[in-house]
Amino acid sequence: MDLTALKNKKGFICDMDGVIYHGNKLLDGVTEFVSWLQRENKQYLFLTNSSEKTPKELKQKLKRMGLDVDESHFYTSALATASFLKQQSPGTRAYVIGDAGLINALYDADITLDDVNPHYVVIGETRNYNYDAILKAVKFVNNGAKLIATNTDMTAPSENGIIPACRALVAPIELATGKTAYYLGKPNPLMMRTGISLLGCDSRDAVIVGDRMDTDIISGIESEIDTVLVLSGVSDENTPKLFPYRPKYILNGVGDICR
Repeated sequence: MDLTALKNKKGFICDMDGVIYHGNKLLDGVTEFVSWLQRENKQYLFLTNSSEKTPKELKQKLKRMGLDVDESHFYTSALATASFLKQQSPGTRAYVIGDAGLINALYDADITLDDVNPHYVVIGETRNYNYDAILKAVKFVNNGAKLIATNTDMTAPSENGIIPACRALVAPIELATGKTAYYLGKPNPLMMRTGISLLGCDSRDAVIVGDRMDTDIISGIESEIDTVLVLSGVSDENTPKLFPYRPKYILNGVGDICR
């Protein structure tokens, strides 16, 4: 496969889980890929549907793995969710099931955390998911609170295999209330437009690299930028056959881009 056109792109939007790492394990070829981005003065942005960590925490996580990336290169579904709520309802109140990345993003957007009478119920990935939190969320939604979720991912890759992600956590609340959440992460065009803007180059010169057909690849197609599916996460060589659209490139991992 001729990757000349891909290598000549000026801007790279990259997913993280399944593309850069699994859990706390860096994937093969990632160090070389990030070094190549920096050496070639490419513009790059890690656009992740994971809402658990802040950009500062993501920077520190990569630093522990040996990668030095400034926090300005990260944009998360938690930030997209906070931005949406700030624009829609400044100073609103929200009941949150999520980790520090989501809570800090909402706090920075002047959204008050409220577990008594919130306007919104906001769900993101968390390891602190429990039945009492589900009961509160169901009560608030039934009382009129709007249901918001950070991303549509049903599963995510980890060091120990596939694990439940945001949509799996939201499902009991949707089923119990009959209400469908509004999802802010990829493939929501609000997040992609922000990502392309932060990337700082024309969409014709950009490419998105991800491991999911239903978030990363469709986001790129609908944003009219080139797409790269890597098989280092939840997808394998048969996955694209299940969808009515295809990525422009299919690679084993991001290391293939710079080799």
